[in-house]
Amino acid sequence: MKKKIIPFSLLLFWGFVAVCQGKWELKRDESGIKVFTRNTTNSDRKEVRVICELDATRAQLVSTLLDIGNYKTWVYANEKAVLLKTLGPKKIIFYTQSHLPWPVKDRDLVVELNIAEKPNGLNIEAKSLPGYLPKNKNFVRVPYSLEVWNVTAIPNNKLKADYTFSFDSGGSVPAWLANTTLTTGPFNSFVKLRELLRGKYAR
Repeated sequence: MKKKIIPFSLLLFWGFVAVCQGKWELKRDESGIKVFTRNTTNSDRKEVRVICELDATRAQLVSTLLDIGNYKTWVYANEKAVLLKTLGPKKIIFYTQSHLPWPVKDRDLVVELNIAEKPNGLNIEAKSLPGYLPKNKNFVRVPYSLEVWNVTAIPNNKLKADYTFSFDSGGSVPAWLANTTLTTGPFNSFVKLRELLRGKYAR
């Protein structure tokens, strides 16, 4: 049976739905980055969770996340990211394309990113807007994506990031690629994000 690929997104469930979901299972623990997965009530989706520390302040992380044109340097499989609309100082809509290994067709995605300050950190949500732009025949439009960051400031100008996402890529993807991407994509993205923050804001 073919499975869906999981590149980069999240869904949080509450109440009864949360009870029906599986427990988080640790799949990778390396270089201070922990990656968990769990099944959802929707067979087309899996949830992925990443917990790690970042060497950056809140302002530095916000600046990096709003730098859409630089996503190619750290977001797994990203080939292009373009700002479409600014809705506020920390709220934007952008378009992104992901390159996947042959013979899988490349994906594209429209995302609304909203970053909100909280007393000791940030709440960040990125949700897909599949109907925002006409479909491109060269790509499969991602039908569903939702990601949430729960970021808390900790001593020594560091942040603790608790990142969770759920994703349905649309179309069919080979099981080997789906299984590989499920943990490799998020892990590699956070490794590169951490390196980017350390290099860009070295103290």
